[in-house]
Amino acid sequence: MFDVEFTRGHFPALSDEWALFDNAGGTVPLAGVIDRVCDYMRRWQVQLGASYHHSAAAAELVAAGTSAMARLINASPDEVVLGASTTMNLRVLAQALRSGFAPGDEIVVTNLDHESNIGPWRELESAGVTIREWRFDEESHELTLAGLEPLLTPRTRLVCFTQCANVVGMVLDAAAIVRRVHEAGALACVDGVAFAPHRRVDVRAIDADFYVLSLYKVMGPHLGLLYGKREHLVAARSQNHFFIAEDDVPYKLQPGKVPHELAASLPAILDYLLELDARLFGSDAASESQRIDRVFAAIADYEASLAEPLFAFLRSRPNVRVLGRSDAGPAGRVPTIAFTVDDRDAGSIPAQLDDERIGIRYGHFYSHRAIAALGLHGRNGVVRVSMVHYNTPAEVARLIGALDRVI
Repeated sequence: MFDVEFTRGHFPALSDEWALFDNAGGTVPLAGVIDRVCDYMRRWQVQLGASYHHSAAAAELVAAGTSAMARLINASPDEVVLGASTTMNLRVLAQALRSGFAPGDEIVVTNLDHESNIGPWRELESAGVTIREWRFDEESHELTLAGLEPLLTPRTRLVCFTQCANVVGMVLDAAAIVRRVHEAGALACVDGVAFAPHRRVDVRAIDADFYVLSLYKVMGPHLGLLYGKREHLVAARSQNHFFIAEDDVPYKLQPGKVPHELAASLPAILDYLLELDARLFGSDAASESQRIDRVFAAIADYEASLAEPLFAFLRSRPNVRVLGRSDAGPAGRVPTIAFTVDDRDAGSIPAQLDDERIGIRYGHFYSHRAIAALGLHGRNGVVRVSMVHYNTPAEVARLIGALDRVI
């Protein structure tokens, strides 16, 4: 049985007073993350790269953060680039790849992604790149291989897509999409920001060429993570100072480097997941990677049980339209739930829950093109409820009761 009280004990910002359902925008951080940030700044806030003890110790702590995140996503440390945010990481990546595209080369982007994985690629039109748009099905709100197929041509060089859209919440078979992209002779850049808080990211299993996620949405500090296969990162052009070597990965893609204290806090994420695994499954001979897999499977099952009562309530209301599937099956859905209410402005709903100390949001959530395709900008987009595994059934019951009074 999932031990949510044990889980909540690791998050100092949680209380019984407020029920926080805006987690897709950012989870509250782990106590271990906070402690490591504070400890680093108290004891080790010096420049890296020197021979003296404090500098060497600080460098080890920063490197340990990168190593922990590499283990979390099943990558090598030299394939992990930490940066200020996913938006910044993708902008740096697009500029780093820019010189590798020739006029007439084609990049496929979707109209469902967060703008982070659309805008930087569309801007390469100024270099002669042709942009082709993979549009989601406006009935199912899914990206389909059938929709991608006619866009793939001999000139396709890169396909950029989301593994789980932040306003739909349905999980795509990223590995199958990447296989098809590779068959077409192109590379794949996968946005896993909305996926990573709920499922294990395994970049090797997906075989993504590039993969991005936001660590502040996975219980960590405000950092983004960019994964790239080493050969692609080496081939990309440096975005750092002219004297930084082209094979100096990840530094050449980290202008200004990474905030040291934030990177040093990252092992706390992995420590917590392994501690939760031990709590749920005890000690056995499973490898670290197997333990990460099964703890995320347990998280997925628990989150599905949390979300299903809300889905059932929303399905019972004839004036409510849920984006994507309206059930909580963990195989195809995460508990990021966006919906509209007939003849209601989305902005009129969340504020009515504030006095009840329930936090939800409305808007386009930077999926501006998706909301435009659905014709919802005039109604302030969608209402979004986003759960994670530290939410409780009692909080969900409070939310349903509040929504029942409001909609």
